[in-house]
Amino acid sequence: MEDKKFVFISGLHRSGTSLFYKILDSQMDISALTNTNEIEDEGQFVQSVYLPAYKFGGVGKFGFNKESQLNESSFLINDKNRIKLFQEWSRYWNNEKKYLVEKSPPNIIRTRFLQEMFPNSYFINITRHPIATSLATQKWSKTSLDSLIDHWIVCHKIYNNDKTFLKRSINFKYEDLIENTDGTLNLISEFLKTKIINSEVEIRKGINQKYFKMWEKKKNSLFSKRKIRKIIEKYENEVTNFGYSLTNY
Repeated sequence: MEDKKFVFISGLHRSGTSLFYKILDSQMDISALTNTNEIEDEGQFVQSVYLPAYKFGGVGKFGFNKESQLNESSFLINDKNRIKLFQEWSRYWNNEKKYLVEKSPPNIIRTRFLQEMFPNSYFINITRHPIATSLATQKWSKTSLDSLIDHWIVCHKIYNNDKTFLKRSINFKYEDLIENTDGTLNLISEFLKTKIINSEVEIRKGINQKYFKMWEKKKNSLFSKRKIRKIIEKYENEVTNFGYSLTNY
């Protein structure tokens, strides 16, 4: 285990983590969890050391529950659990590879815990516009747009605080991966110190546009424009701190 480099991908649901996960898994010296028979091969579902996100409300909700957050002070951190977690994930990795990748959305609020469990770790967080993320996940979470955008802010605030404790971390925007794939992968190559290219995974550009159109429709709808106006007034300043806007996109 000591000779491996662990790469943990984080980012809220529908933030591009699965797309990036597939790109990494296509590299010669990298192995991601595969054939787990679980949703998007997420590592949270094939281990028994800590609870998965659905135990804390699931999509668009898990970040609100403080018990869902894990850091280096967690009682779960011990050698027994460290070995157990590695063994459970190892069933789905090609352990001959140098880099072993795990991806689960709630990693965004558990980076410090994962670093303590696996000191030789690299953390890659992906952000996507909160309008797109919220509208894309609303059908699953069955909660309000107000709550979803609030959840987006809460989780990214936790990550921004936690990353100051991380030895190796990088964050990039999903939009940059889509519009400037080579440039973004070059940054990741420098970060991981191994060449990352994309020759197998299809990348569709302009994928946020349908969600921006939905947002505009809601802004102008007689039935929802008041709610959208309140959301903008409530969260615009905080969203801009992360390089996005609820009015200019």
